[in-house]
Amino acid sequence: MKLDILAIGAHPDDVELSCSGTLAKEIDNGKKVGILDLTRGELGTRGTPEIRDQEAKNAASILGVSIRENLGFRDGFFINNEEHQLAVIKIIRKYKPEIVLCNAVDDRHIDHGKGSKLVSDACFLSGLRKIETSYNDVSQDPWRPKKVYHYIQWKNIEPDFVVDISGYMDKKMESVMAYASQFYDTNNNAPSTPISSKNFKDSIEYRAADLGRIIGVDYAEGYTVERYVAVSSIFDLI
Repeated sequence: MKLDILAIGAHPDDVELSCSGTLAKEIDNGKKVGILDLTRGELGTRGTPEIRDQEAKNAASILGVSIRENLGFRDGFFINNEEHQLAVIKIIRKYKPEIVLCNAVDDRHIDHGKGSKLVSDACFLSGLRKIETSYNDVSQDPWRPKKVYHYIQWKNIEPDFVVDISGYMDKKMESVMAYASQFYDTNNNAPSTPISSKNFKDSIEYRAADLGRIIGVDYAEGYTVERYVAVSSIFDLI
């Protein structure tokens, strides 16, 4: 299956928190979208890997993505080396996405910055013919996504562009709250974490509302780029 967009996160819920409004909108536009999680989030204070596996499946169903896979890297300890790059390359070559969305370039959680650079490097290397890979014993052709964009997470990084997700905020929040073990719930007595507070839950919506305010829409999600964003005509800009 060829994908239009592959969204990659270091942990289950990274994608939902950061770019699920964009994904839901493009799925409605007929695009094929997939999610790749690098780890199972096993070091998280709340929940278990098994619980998060099921929550990830539920969130994927809510968004309507075509595929979701997990590479099972070690939460907190994966590194940007040949072994991990090759694992990501195999997925990129398997699904041949036009666009890859990945972690913030710099963030509070160390896995986010690491995941960002790992995926970016893998996207480049995936286009090199002399790097040979196979999937299920079938040789893979090289493939380099046309664009790699980095979504925004904990830190308020200044976006290079924003996507209008008006009409998709409810779907975004539904996919986020599929991770019931992780986020604010008055019935959950698990230990508190930086993302389990009501303030954090509220921030998901007010950040999207603020980015939307700046461009004159209800809600938006922001991204940073590795290369200039180009348009054919100045009139292509909203």
